[in-house]
Amino acid sequence: MKSCKKFTFVSFVSYLFIIFANMNRIIFVVISIFTSLAIQAQTQCEDTCSHIHGIDLSHYQGDVFWETVGDNTKMAYVYLKASEGGDNIDSKYKINIDLAHRYGLKVGSYHFYRPKIDQEQQLHNFMAQCRPGDQDLLPMIDIETKSGMKTEEFCDSLFKFLHLVEKVYRQKPLLYTFANFYDHYLLGKINGYKLMVAQYTQRLPKLADNRDFIMWQYTGKGHINGINGYVDKSRFMGKHRLREIRFRHR
Repeated sequence: MKSCKKFTFVSFVSYLFIIFANMNRIIFVVISIFTSLAIQAQTQCEDTCSHIHGIDLSHYQGDVFWETVGDNTKMAYVYLKASEGGDNIDSKYKINIDLAHRYGLKVGSYHFYRPKIDQEQQLHNFMAQCRPGDQDLLPMIDIETKSGMKTEEFCDSLFKFLHLVEKVYRQKPLLYTFANFYDHYLLGKINGYKLMVAQYTQRLPKLADNRDFIMWQYTGKGHINGINGYVDKSRFMGKHRLREIRFRHR
């Protein structure tokens, strides 16, 4: 009987050892999978395609080392936040646009639109920063909120502002919005404007009306040497090229 109990105990210990050994293998496999995913996450879009890439910046990125950014040949352009609403001015705009030009990037400026704020006031705020002589690229209007307005009221407000911008700069601005925002509120309403679509997924954006757009902002958590923290990155779609959004100086 004693020898039988001893055999059972030894077998039980051996069984436990096999279980723990297999668990270690499982843990190793899981760690390997996550490590692989992390490595893939560090591989950024510009490393795997030949499209024209760029970034957009505001004061949120703090002090930028523009010489280092300029050395990154994968980034051909930058859009800088100039203003927001009726009186908000981006505190880094002036230094950013001067240094971005100095280190060889093509530069454009954007305004964050606030639908409930007077359009003339917003236009003057944008104009005070976005001076035609400083621009390489079309002015861009960032459209992300209805500010609680009904869709029809919001669109009336937006189009009034866009017409003012077009009249002042004598060319239609580039419009920026998220794919979902476009599908819900702007579908079929801005066909006459060039469009940058934001969608932070690996799959290409597809708008509900299948309309063409020239640029895709594919991440809000990109990295680039010379900028601390996250940066928004975008690229041109298909055969679209930088010349399509060049500022026309007259």
